[in-house]
Amino acid sequence: MTTRAADTRRLYLQIAEKLRDLIAQPDFAPNGRLPPERALAETLGVSRPSVREALVALELEGLVEIRMGSGVYLCAAPPAKKGAALSQAELGDSLLDIMGARCVIEGAIVASVAPLCKPKDLKALRAIYKEMEHEVEAGRIPVTADRAFHLAIAQMSGNEVLVRTVSSLFDARHSPLSEKLRGHFENETTWRAVPDEHRAILEALEARDAIQAQAAMLRHLKLSLERVIAGGQRNS
Repeated sequence: MTTRAADTRRLYLQIAEKLRDLIAQPDFAPNGRLPPERALAETLGVSRPSVREALVALELEGLVEIRMGSGVYLCAAPPAKKGAALSQAELGDSLLDIMGARCVIEGAIVASVAPLCKPKDLKALRAIYKEMEHEVEAGRIPVTADRAFHLAIAQMSGNEVLVRTVSSLFDARHSPLSEKLRGHFENETTWRAVPDEHRAILEALEARDAIQAQAAMLRHLKLSLERVIAGGQRNS
């Protein structure tokens, strides 16, 4: 009796392969349009966020095109150029995994530094928050200020390994998979709630409240993920 080796690939890659098989079926995408995310998730027995990541992976491969407000369509590319499977190294880690790791690590960091915050560090953090608020009010996406805010909290720990880890996880947003996801679902409007979420973290730190600081950080990171990976699902 032979045992099939476990598939160690990230879930979105496994789903992408199953979708390729479905797409190859003649009646799967009538008029070139794939079924909605909800139907795909039910067919494959997986979550809709995981399906969304898989669809974005297929879009990066050139197999499908995601049209916001319309659906997902097969690309009319020549067969020689269509659907060349990309690896995890080429696509990047799952945003679900990245944000899950950030919740664990940054939630622990902010709780540990809250009782020990120095006035000068809190003053610097408030200045970063003000810059973020100004950017959003001006209709810009404050990625630089956002990054600075999270790194400033990590730096309060005095642990350079944690600082590098937070930096690396934040910068994973620039992977092809994450960039494509954010390009579709993140914009100036989705960022309007972000300053308020950061203010809640800041005020909890100013109050030296570890429990509230951790709760505010986790809420912000989970909402940040939801805006990208779950946005627009209600009508699809």
